[in-house]
Amino acid sequence: MKQQDIQVAKTARYFLLGETNDPIEEVWFICHGHGHLAEYFIKHFEVLDNGKTLVVAPEALNRYYLKGVYGRVGAFWMTKEERLSDIHDYVRYLDAVHAEVLQKLDAGVRINVLGFSQGAATVCRWLANQQSRVDRMILWGGRFPVDFDYDNNRDYFNQFRVQIAIGDNDEYADAAYIQRERDLLDAQGLQHEFFLFDGTHAIQPELLKKLAENFR
Repeated sequence: MKQQDIQVAKTARYFLLGETNDPIEEVWFICHGHGHLAEYFIKHFEVLDNGKTLVVAPEALNRYYLKGVYGRVGAFWMTKEERLSDIHDYVRYLDAVHAEVLQKLDAGVRINVLGFSQGAATVCRWLANQQSRVDRMILWGGRFPVDFDYDNNRDYFNQFRVQIAIGDNDEYADAAYIQRERDLLDAQGLQHEFFLFDGTHAIQPELLKKLAENFR
């Protein structure tokens, strides 16, 4: 048996909080976690909606029923099956969303990229393509991919701010896990800021607002 691959056009969607015709000074591209839909994930960022900030929430290209064969639907960025093809597809997709949004805004707009949970590895792989401009990357409740190529991306990622936010009661990350991740980034020479907040595996509006305000 021989596998054959074919590339096809696919309709994807993304959601906006804010208007491109507003006096936008800052853009946030936010990538959701496994099983989320962008339409609902973006609601966690309403604290940023101030008339000068545009929030852009792309939705992963793959969807499924969360339980059984009906009911609520979620989306995911990739699985182990056809992993490299899915990564290739979503990197091209995110580059396209980035380009489409920015062509409607002033050239000097500040660009934030945030990945939550599975979305954290997603944005790392996306930005490693080095085709989309970014001023800051935030990994929230997530990490760099275990197979991330630090040697070929270290200099590029050190050109913008890298921040990591994680809850002290995150069910996916105990204290030992957090320390290992910090030690790894230090050993790899990747400059980063770390924020441990009081909370679980979720976006915390107070810290989100603080990070936004401290970058202006």
